[in-house]
Amino acid sequence: MNTNAGLYIGSCGRCREAVHAGSACQALGKLFHGACFTCTECGRGLTGEPFYLVSGRIYCDKDFLRSVVQPTPEVCGGCGLSIPDTVLQARGRSYHPSCFRCPTCRRALEGLPFTVGPDGQPYCLRDYHRRWAARCAACLEPICPLQGSKETTRIVISDRSYHVECYDRQVKHV
Repeated sequence: MNTNAGLYIGSCGRCREAVHAGSACQALGKLFHGACFTCTECGRGLTGEPFYLVSGRIYCDKDFLRSVVQPTPEVCGGCGLSIPDTVLQARGRSYHPSCFRCPTCRRALEGLPFTVGPDGQPYCLRDYHRRWAARCAACLEPICPLQGSKETTRIVISDRSYHVECYDRQVKHV
């Protein structure tokens, strides 16, 4: 045994080789060589430095803040790119505000009322009604709420839908 190496005090918690007094670091209830007790991300030596243990990985303070505390960037549900700043959350997904658009008119929907069509896409109310609303059997136009209203009334007879006005006209002509 080399007497210059110091007294054997155990094995390293990382490399499992012998640790001698004078070259040791004790952390997390284990012994380490000074060169083995390092940040998982950057490899910086952490002997005598603050460190963080997360899921069995050791981090220096800088990498802990960068890798663990700050979440990974959100990915846009519209374009698939990362979102570095303002995130719009809708339908359980994240979007760039400019990517959350009606697929029909391409109008941005941020801050506007919208609804989701049977295809899972968000639509402005106007285009949703134009595309998905029941059509009147008399005039063939969609049966939609009037401007400023959230509800509409329709008459359904034998699986055929009518605007109230169109049905009234039909009945008067019979």
